[in-house]
Amino acid sequence: MEEKKEAGKHPAHHEHPQEHHEIHHEIHHEGKIDNNPDKINFSKFKKNPWMPVSIILVIVVVILLVMMFIKPGQVTGAVAGNNVVEFAKSQGLQASVLNIVDKGAFYEVNLSMNNQEFPVYVTKDGKSMATGLIPLGNTGTTPTNTTTKPPQDVPKSDKPKVQGFFFAYCPYGTQFEKAMVPVYDLLKNKADIGIVFIGAMHGEYERVESLRQLCIQKNYGNDKLWKYLKAFNENTAIGACSGTDTCVNPLIQKIYTSLSIDKTKIETCMAKDAPALYDAQVQESSDLGISGSPTFVINGVQVQVNRSPDAIKQAICDSFITPPKECNQTLSSTAASAGFGASAGAAGSTTGAQC
Repeated sequence: MEEKKEAGKHPAHHEHPQEHHEIHHEIHHEGKIDNNPDKINFSKFKKNPWMPVSIILVIVVVILLVMMFIKPGQVTGAVAGNNVVEFAKSQGLQASVLNIVDKGAFYEVNLSMNNQEFPVYVTKDGKSMATGLIPLGNTGTTPTNTTTKPPQDVPKSDKPKVQGFFFAYCPYGTQFEKAMVPVYDLLKNKADIGIVFIGAMHGEYERVESLRQLCIQKNYGNDKLWKYLKAFNENTAIGACSGTDTCVNPLIQKIYTSLSIDKTKIETCMAKDAPALYDAQVQESSDLGISGSPTFVINGVQVQVNRSPDAIKQAICDSFITPPKECNQTLSSTAASAGFGASAGAAGSTTGAQC
């Protein structure tokens, strides 16, 4: 009797053997699971056919939400940050992204460069960058071509002493120098306009370039120096060299040739006379407590000014006891671009960004 009872159970256990095999195969082969609680148990789908539909709907909703915030032509903050780092690299600078903040209309990319931190602002398409923003609140004044009030009034003089303090390879220093070139050309006979070197924060190649510029000034005068500065700062290829001698030197030689500068004379000066001149300027900067590039000084007072030729011109003209007729001439109100290159920046750009 026991054998018959067990025999009676056996057919019930093996009822639909093919269906059991197919389900077993589906779970273990197609679902790729094997009693693992961390994996999806697809066998539940047979009990609840709405489960896979719900999962698909959740995925679709997530995709739609992403599409709502990433518009056509818009890049992620990570891509925008990478674009900034690549631009810095093309200018011979090493930068890293500390963090990125979505500000709605743009990304604020906070950078670390040579142990200093500062923000830049990138458009949502990742194609344009600004180093400062102009507030458009009800200030009652127009920001374009205005000079920010310095801590104290700039004393007036018959011939203002104008100094730009720079690191030779600082992208914001080159930005300011490019804006100063047309100002120098306009007011060079009315004001004493010059540059002072702070030091070399980017490396020895920056010191070498400072020595070179000092020797051009010593041997050829200020006019030739400012022509050299224009050619040097607008040369994107020099920025891309990252200070490597074998890359930079042939490009410098081309500038020498175009400006009729004797290479041997400059190199002799760089080895003999320039180090003392350089050390004196670095000491002057230190004595004045100036360590950021650019720092703009008129008659001994630091002035914050929009980085456009006309704004710089106006700041100088305001320091004359009697402004010369040249001050009536209007220069460009568009800021120079940061870093190497001849392209323009943003109109009326105000920025305190420094190296």
